[in-house]
Amino acid sequence: MSSERLIYLPLGGAGEIGMNAYVYGYGPKDKERLVLVDLGVTFPDMDTTPGVDLIMPDITWLKQRADRLEGIFITHGHEDHIGAIAHMYGHLNVPVYARAFTANLARRKMEEAGHDPANVHTVQAWPEVTRLGPFTIGVAPMSHSIPESGGLVIDSPAGRVVHTGDFKLDANPLVGEPFDPGMWAQIAGDGVQALVCDSTNVFSQHPGRSESELPEEITKLFAEAKGLVAATTFASNVARVKTLAVAAEKAGRSVVLLGRAMRRMIEAAVETGVLTEFPKTISPEDAANVPRDNLMLITTGSQGERRAASAQLARGKYRGLELKEGDLFLFSSKTIPGNEKGVIRIINQFSEMGVDVVDDSSGLYHVSGHANRPDLEEVHRLLKPKMLIPMHGEHRHLRQHARLGEEKGIASAVVVNGMMMDLTGDVPKVTEWIETGRTYLDGTVKYGAMDGIVRDRIRMALYGHVLVTVILDEEDEPLGEPWCDVKGLPETGTSNAALVEVMEEDLNQFLMRAGAKTLRDDDKLEQELRRIARQSAFSEIGKKPEVTVVVSRMR
Repeated sequence: MSSERLIYLPLGGAGEIGMNAYVYGYGPKDKERLVLVDLGVTFPDMDTTPGVDLIMPDITWLKQRADRLEGIFITHGHEDHIGAIAHMYGHLNVPVYARAFTANLARRKMEEAGHDPANVHTVQAWPEVTRLGPFTIGVAPMSHSIPESGGLVIDSPAGRVVHTGDFKLDANPLVGEPFDPGMWAQIAGDGVQALVCDSTNVFSQHPGRSESELPEEITKLFAEAKGLVAATTFASNVARVKTLAVAAEKAGRSVVLLGRAMRRMIEAAVETGVLTEFPKTISPEDAANVPRDNLMLITTGSQGERRAASAQLARGKYRGLELKEGDLFLFSSKTIPGNEKGVIRIINQFSEMGVDVVDDSSGLYHVSGHANRPDLEEVHRLLKPKMLIPMHGEHRHLRQHARLGEEKGIASAVVVNGMMMDLTGDVPKVTEWIETGRTYLDGTVKYGAMDGIVRDRIRMALYGHVLVTVILDEEDEPLGEPWCDVKGLPETGTSNAALVEVMEEDLNQFLMRAGAKTLRDDDKLEQELRRIARQSAFSEIGKKPEVTVVVSRMR
């Protein structure tokens, strides 16, 4: 019996939607040659990760084995699959492979981070393949909500793995290649050992809809609109951006692209030949000379992001442009769970301006980029895999998708981050558990764990902060009274006296009573001053703030 094995290890993206990073390996135990599929990010929120800029997978396990890593393949250009590549590249230093559009985005990220963009290699679509150690890897076109998304065909001596990436079954995606069942049937002809498959829409019972269903309704909406028209969608959904622009052009409107990400995606699509015949756009400055009812703004910020163009328009002006009563704003997008507050805030701000907001509740102006349950079942039927490993989904998605496979007689397993699976035999088997977590980008610094930092930020946000300063002379006696500086606290409490004065008086009373032993011990002194400051604040305002104590000694 061969001692070599085929392993699969998700470091991110399995049991969550976002932060995708999947390791495949082949060889003897603990000596496998490795490839990494995708290296993405997820986004913070003010409730759980205040101040954090980005969240990335913890790739400690992979860094420790970087000498065994052959390369990185990126399935497509969404941030949850490509966003961490430049941030983490310095730890891995191996070639990166992607199709032209995705490679263009990756090179821009690498260059901005100070890495050589030549380390990103463009690969052609299947049947072209790349040899990496024991693996032969091809990128087979999949339709999705971004151009040139690809499923990976990963061959090793242990058989063929199909890693779908994100996909939908769309025969006419408008931009990019359609789903090609004939190609996938040919890929399945040699046998598929394992299908590692997108699970995002496993609970959606109806077949997925095509991008080509939208232009007619969007064109009709714009043609009937009065005043200025604006629309937002995912910047990476190049097909949708083109649909919006073409509809605007047919309605006699000049198109303005607002938001760096939007312009960047369109530029990359044009440069790589993915996007053709895109309507001519004008600058925000030139838009000032165009009548409002002949203008169309296509903006970033479909998820309510505070700094994106949509949010800034909702707050007033952006790049000299503003919306007014009677204008129309279209959300040609689905709100990702967790982003509802931000989107509703923008809708209400527009409403207060008298702007008419249209969302996707009618189903006329947006279609999903992920395969629904009937589409997943079609892929299972087409590829006939020996085993199914659901990925790209929360635990409930993975479990439901695995159940779907089991019902069809496919050996299936629910695999979450850190579960190393042996895919060599007839059924997937857990061979090891790896410690996984998150890496936080906080300003310019990356932390392996931010529990303490985030906890402090949340406490300060909830309870405010007090800085207590005390000076002691050469005899360890208080030199004057202690004083307090407060942030995020009311000026007065229940006694109607100034909060700072009440706290300073209580602290001074303690210092006057404190014994010599306490006054000589910085740790004990800080502990007591902190306790008294918090108790004093609690009696006045009903909250115990975070307290920092500074003890200065004259020596």
